[in-house]
Amino acid sequence: MSSQVFYRKWRPQTLNDVVGQEPVTRTLLNALASGRVSHAYLFCGPRGTGKTSTGRILAKAVNCLENGHGEPCNECHICQAVTEGHSLDVIEVDAASNTGVDDIRSLREKVNFSPGEARYKVYIIDEVHMLSNNASNALLKTLEEPPPHVIFILATTESHKVLPTLLSRCQRFDFRRISLADVVTKLERICEKEGIKIEAEGLKLIARSARGSLRDAENLLQQINTYYGSEVAQHQIQATLGITGDARVKELVGHIAGNNLSAGIGTVNSVNNDGLDLKQFNRELVSYLRGLLLVKTGAAETVELPDADITDLKALADRVPLTRILSAVKLFGQMESGFDQYSTLPLELALVDCALAATSEAINPVMPRPPATEAPRPSVTKKAVPAGTPETKPPIAEANTMATKTTFPEAKPPTIENIEAEVKTTTPEAVLPVKETETENVIPETEPAGAEPELPTVEMESPTAEPGDELERLRTDWKRIIEEAPPEVKKTTAIAFLRSGGVKVAALNDNSIVLAFRYAVHKDQIEKPENLRIVESLISRYLNRPCRVSCTCESKKDHLVQAVQNMGAQITSVEEK
Repeated sequence: MSSQVFYRKWRPQTLNDVVGQEPVTRTLLNALASGRVSHAYLFCGPRGTGKTSTGRILAKAVNCLENGHGEPCNECHICQAVTEGHSLDVIEVDAASNTGVDDIRSLREKVNFSPGEARYKVYIIDEVHMLSNNASNALLKTLEEPPPHVIFILATTESHKVLPTLLSRCQRFDFRRISLADVVTKLERICEKEGIKIEAEGLKLIARSARGSLRDAENLLQQINTYYGSEVAQHQIQATLGITGDARVKELVGHIAGNNLSAGIGTVNSVNNDGLDLKQFNRELVSYLRGLLLVKTGAAETVELPDADITDLKALADRVPLTRILSAVKLFGQMESGFDQYSTLPLELALVDCALAATSEAINPVMPRPPATEAPRPSVTKKAVPAGTPETKPPIAEANTMATKTTFPEAKPPTIENIEAEVKTTTPEAVLPVKETETENVIPETEPAGAEPELPTVEMESPTAEPGDELERLRTDWKRIIEEAPPEVKKTTAIAFLRSGGVKVAALNDNSIVLAFRYAVHKDQIEKPENLRIVESLISRYLNRPCRVSCTCESKKDHLVQAVQNMGAQITSVEEK
């Protein structure tokens, strides 16, 4: 026994010894106590969580000469034979190497033979999802109605690949990943029995690397013990597991939080020059950023880091906005697939993206929209109109109908790829000169009701005017509003779509502006939250009050209607759909 590997030497021998699977073991103990053992079980779950070990314990329990209705005694010769693996009545079948229908037919023939000395013949079929469809179908009838002296225990790591007909004939038990605390407790017990001295933080590193598999954790422990002996330091565990444990992970997170791009790139290249594995460094960086995210959201108790690190994370979370942390976690977390461990470029690109996102956030803060409630309309008494006199529409109604009357020059709709290329080639220096006005315009100091944030001061003329005049000025100055946007804003996709043509200011009603687009693709892009926020910010700066922007697409006339109008016909009424 001393020459056995740890995961075999310290394999659980009773149901109570199985780590982290209390719902499964408790149900099986109740079934044994009541004598209601099923003829077929299906154990599903990740590798190294105790499926086959539980199957062997169940085989001992039902055949134990001392009990038979609870935990096995592990003292009778049948229990010992099962433990040592030479019992003729407990047959383990590897479905990965016996996938054919002939193998299952041979098994069906042997099922009918009575057990040699035990009460039950127990068949443990591991990786049952590897059976072919024909082999699975051949097993169906025997699995549904086996002889009374046979129990089937099927185990699989991929239950979704098992035929539904097989699933329906078994009692299913789902084994879950073993928690970090349970794995550490089992490793501490093994270290105590084997005389191995390892710090608690070192055992946590081993358990975290095993990712819920106790067998993997036990294998790692034996590997470290074999290499370093009975006394193992934490840095030795880090070297074996490939964990950098470098303080520059925390340093880089600080640079990301402080939006210090140059220092962050310097740290990445310093790590690369020291020959560390950049892929592993990125994993640790994402783990630390995840801890920062959890601390920021008030879930610090779920972070599996040392207390000193959690204290540092709390101090850092107080001065970093949640949006920046979320952006960093997404950017660095998406690099796991296809990451080149020898190139610093992916890390550098992610750092630049984080810096740009933080800059855009500082320039275009999220501005609360005014409440979407209509302003009270004054009561209007409709006067009698003499016959034959055309009825005039109110000014607001006329402004609203202009969204459908706006005409655009015929042009080929640009593609999104061309617009994005235009964004990349746009330079902050491309700013048109501001036209000088003959008279000085004074902006009223009073703010409209409901405008909570204080908008920045804008050196742009915005005279006090009636709604109709304000709409005309907005249309006249539309191109200048776009061209005089801040340099950082001019690099955005929203400005590119606004400059591409085919957009008009259709209507202005209090704090609501309607933009009419020639092409639906432009309208869809501007309606994205990040682009709409930029457009609202530009117009609000010009009007010196918060505004809401809504988008519409120019309605095209039916070609038949256009044809009859060219022949002299007139539209007398329009029926709304």
